Amino acid sequence: MLMRHIKAAAGFTLIEMVVTMTIFSILAALTVPTMKLWIMNSKVRAAADSLQNGLRQAQAESLRRSRQVVFALTNSTTPSSGTFTAAANGSYWAVAFIPAMTDGTETATFVESGELGATNGNVHVTGPAEICFNSVGRLVTNTNTGVAGGTCAVPTATTTGTPPRWVYQVQLSGADHSMQVEVSLGGQVHMCDPTQTLSGTNPYGC
Repeated sequence: MLMRHIKAAAGFTLIEMVVTMTIFSILAALTVPTMKLWIMNSKVRAAADSLQNGLRQAQAESLRRSRQVVFALTNSTTPSSGTFTAAANGSYWAVAFIPAMTDGTETATFVESGELGATNGNVHVTGPAEICFNSVGRLVTNTNTGVAGGTCAVPTATTTGTPPRWVYQVQLSGADHSMQVEVSLGGQVHMCDPTQTLSGTNPYGC
């Protein structure tokens, strides 16, 4: 006698599909806030990296050309045009050579620029409008930088604590992580986590 075997059709039942979609929805609901927070923290880090790179570029140019260089924050969207105004807490940064002549016959010469909060989800950077490096890469006072909007000063223990340093805070509303970029009197640039303490075993602290 010929026996016929009927194979059950492969696939999901309606109940299995509903259960699967419910589990998927729960997992997605748990993952989305974490992913959003990670993205915001990444934007803070990207802006801090850009700021650190700009400051190091300014110091490197001062050493390479053996002349004073100014690093400035600005809200100008086209600092590469060479005509920008320094602004504390600006969304862009720019580096320029300081005029050798102080009689107004020479203007600051643009070197390089970068973006901070403008393209990183409105990351907020707080810090001095201008910082100047002298020909040996150290911070220096200069009241005639050739860039409108500010002058350069050096940090003191009275104004910035010990050791004296300029501090840039990098923050974004909604992020649970902020960054800090510090510039010492000797010109050293250090990016750190303000929630941690700098020590011999923790170079990432402030």
